Amino acid sequence: MKELLIEILTEELPAIPFLKELPNIKGKWEKLLKEYRLEAEFDFYYTPRRLVFFHPHFKTKQENSLVEFIGAPKNVAYKDGKLSQAGLSFIQKVGIDETQICFREIKGKEVLYYQKELEGKESSEILGEMIENFLKSLHFGKSMRWGAYQFEFIRAIRNIACVLGEDLVKFQSYGVQSSKQTFVHRSVSYEAFAFKNAKEYFELLEENFVILDPEKRKEKIIESFKLIETKENLNIAQDDELLEEVIAITEYPNALLGSFESEFLEIPSEVIITSMRENQRYFAIFDEKGLSNHFIVVSNAVCKDYSKIIHGNERVLRARLSDAMFFYKNDLQKGLEPEKLSKMLYLDSLGTVMDKVEREKALALLLCKFLDNDKQEAILQAVHFSKADLATQMVYEFPNLQGIMGSYYAEKMGLSYEISLAIKEQYLPNQSALPSSEFSSIVALAYKFDTLLSLFSIGKIPSGTKDPYALRRAANGILKILLHLGKKFDLNAFLKEASKTYKSFDLNLLYDFILERIYPFYEANPSFIKAVLSTKNSDLIHIDAAVKALIELSKKTNFNENFSTFKRLANITTKNENLIDESLFENGTEKKLYLAFKESLKVQNLKQKLESLFALKPFIDEFFENVMINSENEKLKNNRQALIFAIYNEFLKIADIKELSL
Repeated sequence: MKELLIEILTEELPAIPFLKELPNIKGKWEKLLKEYRLEAEFDFYYTPRRLVFFHPHFKTKQENSLVEFIGAPKNVAYKDGKLSQAGLSFIQKVGIDETQICFREIKGKEVLYYQKELEGKESSEILGEMIENFLKSLHFGKSMRWGAYQFEFIRAIRNIACVLGEDLVKFQSYGVQSSKQTFVHRSVSYEAFAFKNAKEYFELLEENFVILDPEKRKEKIIESFKLIETKENLNIAQDDELLEEVIAITEYPNALLGSFESEFLEIPSEVIITSMRENQRYFAIFDEKGLSNHFIVVSNAVCKDYSKIIHGNERVLRARLSDAMFFYKNDLQKGLEPEKLSKMLYLDSLGTVMDKVEREKALALLLCKFLDNDKQEAILQAVHFSKADLATQMVYEFPNLQGIMGSYYAEKMGLSYEISLAIKEQYLPNQSALPSSEFSSIVALAYKFDTLLSLFSIGKIPSGTKDPYALRRAANGILKILLHLGKKFDLNAFLKEASKTYKSFDLNLLYDFILERIYPFYEANPSFIKAVLSTKNSDLIHIDAAVKALIELSKKTNFNENFSTFKRLANITTKNENLIDESLFENGTEKKLYLAFKESLKVQNLKQKLESLFALKPFIDEFFENVMINSENEKLKNNRQALIFAIYNEFLKIADIKELSL
């Protein structure tokens, strides 16, 4: 066993595509180690310029492997007691003589067989091939070519260091000859530095301002944030996604405090934060009044005086915010202009954005009817202006501010707070946030329902992992909003009425598509949800209550026993809607079950209803033990079947026990 160090040095890797592939990198290397029979524990590090694998203990040679050779059937391999051409081909391929041939029965036929041990290769002979296969396995979206080479990678590969113990592993890959050298931080030197082994490599980088471990870079950034916050009495915005980006673009991060003119704070805070974050990767800062005119830039430079870097970043941000101020004031002068949406295409066969808004208005009115909301006029006004900010300069510059800017502009135009808030919240839920009122919820639901209905009507249905129009997110949002509202809502009835103005399509596809999203809402046996959905009750609040009731009851110790009894009842029941005739009961067992069942019908609460049905278990068990259900007397048989079916049917109002499994 020896230490193995591999460093793939590149030009600066773009953070976003790199971070998307990052979760797969270790797994892809592990897969290759397994394929090449060189499995070993390793550490993986990265910076914007390098991918590093370090194995503290690496095999110097592959493990031997057993290879099976299977040939023709025996009756084909031998003719008249001698090897046929098929038999001769087998021994030539395997490299054995006729006396070494073995036989094995496979699928009822005796065939030629031989098991051979192949000696493993030296690790140094195959590491080059492994590294090249690893690089080919990485997918970053766009790739590039460099020089006269035909191979592609996300950025040009400049050096590959590969050292086993203190020995150079020699190979050439991607136009690069392997070496025992590396490059340090650009602020220190552009020259190559040689090293003997992994220990020297790590010391060399540490001494020259390269922090290989991304977790240590993260710790350094967070610690510097805390120092600035304490010294300046400020709060740096927590932004984990941005933090991961700056970790990926720095080898020696330094957090620097910059500022901008306070008059820019007239611009909505979301604009300033978005401009700093998306264009410059700056962290916003807050004080007791709200957004501060300070920011944090995480620099990758190493120098004694950072003032020039700070001033340079301030100058760039000043130009960005000046543009934003111009857009904002210009938009305010014009106000929201929904009529411009008639010139903006939504989708080829679905008309303009204005057409979408008109469809959303119709859905909003229908939602008011289903949710018993009497604010139709104000809701229609909110929907009318909801997409108007798509025609503004600010949203053109920052598309992710749609809705937010519309809310600001609506308020400046004198529209009510309720309307401006609904415009802002129409795209919710976002992560955990939900619309804050039923008014906003209806505007948000109208947007999502139209998106689903219109795209399903033209066959744009997600398949596999592809979902270019985020329809799964829309369906998920609909469920979250409606369940949060807590009002009775018959999804099937709503879709039937809402779809009348859309091109005809199989509505069951959309209904199922929406309800499939409900499974992750519960930490439960998936069959519980399936059993509830199988009842075909499409009231979402009923579905939610039924699933929760099943989950709650399943925690009780006697649930499995109750389940077994009712599962048996469900499996033997046949549809029989005849009225139960008490006069046909032959013994007390039937009557006791019937009376207990009648008592359970008085309960309305779903959880209590399930409890009352499960309480029938001893009566049902006694019934199965003492009563011949399929009596030769047809009347008795029908009456007993009707009793069993009535109990099953009552359970079916909550969940189909046939679909339950433990």
